Amino acid sequence: MGTFYHEDFPMKQAEFNNSRSPIFKPQWFLKARYIGIWYKQILPVQTVVWVANREKPLTITSSVILKVAKLGILALLNDKNEIIWSTNTSRSVQNSVAQLLSSGNLVVKDANDENPENFLWQSFHYPSDTKLPDMKLGKNFQTGREAYLSTWKNDNDPTPGEFTLHIDLTGYPQCLVKRSTRLSARAGPWNGLGWSGSPTPLLLQSSIYTFQFVFNKEEVSYSFSLTNSSVLSRLVLTSNGYIQRFMWVDRTKSWHLYLNILLNNFDTLMWCLWEL
Repeated sequence: MGTFYHEDFPMKQAEFNNSRSPIFKPQWFLKARYIGIWYKQILPVQTVVWVANREKPLTITSSVILKVAKLGILALLNDKNEIIWSTNTSRSVQNSVAQLLSSGNLVVKDANDENPENFLWQSFHYPSDTKLPDMKLGKNFQTGREAYLSTWKNDNDPTPGEFTLHIDLTGYPQCLVKRSTRLSARAGPWNGLGWSGSPTPLLLQSSIYTFQFVFNKEEVSYSFSLTNSSVLSRLVLTSNGYIQRFMWVDRTKSWHLYLNILLNNFDTLMWCLWEL
């Protein structure tokens, strides 16, 4: 894990690459205008999985500071001490730190508390366009917080785009895609075994991953976990309206496009969402 304590942290290239996560690292990208999380051992491919300041790119990249305040707020500040981006929390602790976990989840927490339920903030609750293993999509009924995917505007602009992917609670929970506020596609409600529109053969678990669906008084959520920790897999909601699943192939040093699904193809979308 990469750990940042409640002190000023200059965002210089050499200093910021201090994550001890074997898979992920925090990194500048797009001419140092954005700070995000990407795979550290996949080179020369730059695969960004999460972006902090996606709605407010830096205009001046010198003298930028990442600061963990004593109250438990992680903030990106410019040379005028203006906040470019920051986390939020309803609680405060005296010894707060930010850590990049091996899962790719950036968390703010008490330095002496490893319980995930006590994290002050975590990036898995605020995804960009990528769903990683063990990341939950859905809604927490206690806090009202919803975790959903939102596309990049285009391949070179992480600003939120037109499409979003949600777990909808109108009636029985269902997985759907919106284009702005308009319904674009859906996979049918959850029936206890899977999305109701999914083909029967896909009701079986994969040898690569398992899936989890939770629906109780506290939350509704959907996630997947890898059965082999050496496998790298990610789901991406693309800017042009596709859901794509990638698997990293070390032999070819490239991402294998496992599924490439157009959102307005309802039957195929159902198949894709269940498989992923």
